[in-house]
Amino acid sequence: MADGFAAIPALVPRGPGHQFVLYGDACSGVPGAPHERTFAAVNAVLRRLDPGPEFILFPGDEIIGLSADPDVLRAQWRHFHDVEMAWLDRARTPFYPCTANHTAYDAASEAVFRAAYDLPRNGPPGQEGLAYWVRRGDLLLIVTHTLWSGLGGEGHVETEWLDTTLKAHADARHTLVMGHHPVYPVNGFAGAYQRTIGPEHAKRFWDVLVAHGVLAYLCSHILAYDVQVHRGVLQITTAGAGTAHRMPEGIEYLHLVQAALDGEGLRCQVIDDTGRVRERLSWPLAEPRDWRLLPLGAVEAPVSGPADDERVVFLRLRGRTAAQAGAAQTVLSLQDPGEAVLAPLWIGLAGPEQRLIAVLGPQAGRSPGTWIGPALAPDTSFDFTLALHAGLGPGGLLLREGEDGPWSSLQGAAAWGLERLVWPAAWSLGHGQHGPDDRPFSGAELSVAVAKG
Repeated sequence: MADGFAAIPALVPRGPGHQFVLYGDACSGVPGAPHERTFAAVNAVLRRLDPGPEFILFPGDEIIGLSADPDVLRAQWRHFHDVEMAWLDRARTPFYPCTANHTAYDAASEAVFRAAYDLPRNGPPGQEGLAYWVRRGDLLLIVTHTLWSGLGGEGHVETEWLDTTLKAHADARHTLVMGHHPVYPVNGFAGAYQRTIGPEHAKRFWDVLVAHGVLAYLCSHILAYDVQVHRGVLQITTAGAGTAHRMPEGIEYLHLVQAALDGEGLRCQVIDDTGRVRERLSWPLAEPRDWRLLPLGAVEAPVSGPADDERVVFLRLRGRTAAQAGAAQTVLSLQDPGEAVLAPLWIGLAGPEQRLIAVLGPQAGRSPGTWIGPALAPDTSFDFTLALHAGLGPGGLLLREGEDGPWSSLQGAAAWGLERLVWPAAWSLGHGQHGPDDRPFSGAELSVAVAKG
């Protein structure tokens, strides 16, 4: 094991499958610079994994880059490959990189990136050696270039080659797509082209992933670990390989993601630079079971204790919207009896659009976070299942239509989620905690059922 430290048990497939590491955004390549030290700490943890990964995915920003001098870039790439990653036997453990804003930001740096790796030249015209695909048995990996200079630079990505490649490999049991920029904002960091893929590409890009049943889009760029789900496809963001000084203190941390993929799905463990497992993911979600219909009004909480990443709480919300509404309407309010603080979790409809929202305020005296769902037509029946998953952080408030539609994370801007919640002792259905006149549901036929996954 690296430096004599104890081995870290790696997740392994439950039968035939794949075991790999995903990490990104080291921004290193400079001898003696701070990121060399932080990147080395993460690599030391990677080297303790037992068994080691079959391959490594790196969604960008290996070096600090951002130089107009190609010789400076070449020197950084040499240091990255020959010193910082000298421990890696790439013949035994392939390393699959991705272009990024520190490494391939104009035509000159794209040329240096091409020369820094011996990558498949099977990308779209003009992007050979920048975008590519790889087959590993039943696994298809497609690596996109989300800032191609030929399209306009940062936040621009082509989608036709992506679609064509997915069609050509329709026999792949598992498909992962990797790019540097997120499609959906992470931790509230929104901004087309600079923080996310531009809107003229984003919708088509995600439509292609959904149409072909892609398991996950893997990205980095935002210094965080984050998981969201949109129309059944995961967006997994990991950017913890070394750029520590810009991470939100107390929320994000240096890390790598170790994953196992098999016929039952994807499991991940997020390991920090000390070797501690900080977060976990298992996808797809276990289906809810043993539904319990709750009576309207005040009820004893069916769930208690701190939220944890091993337990998913499902809510089946059904009813009919009001013909006309404007005030907030409570579907479910969680609050301990007699407490004068705001409800730690409130779920209901808001405004004349009767938009489904969840307001999460687990810390008294601190501003709550709001997660936004769909607007509902007036005088219309609705049937949703809401999954509350502390293990997914901000993306852990998921919604689907009925009981078998694809999951999508509600839209939020917080860097935290249900992991801060302690389930209150009492729930109130159809009105707020302070009685029937407190934000009552103004539609009809409301019913709420709860289940655990």
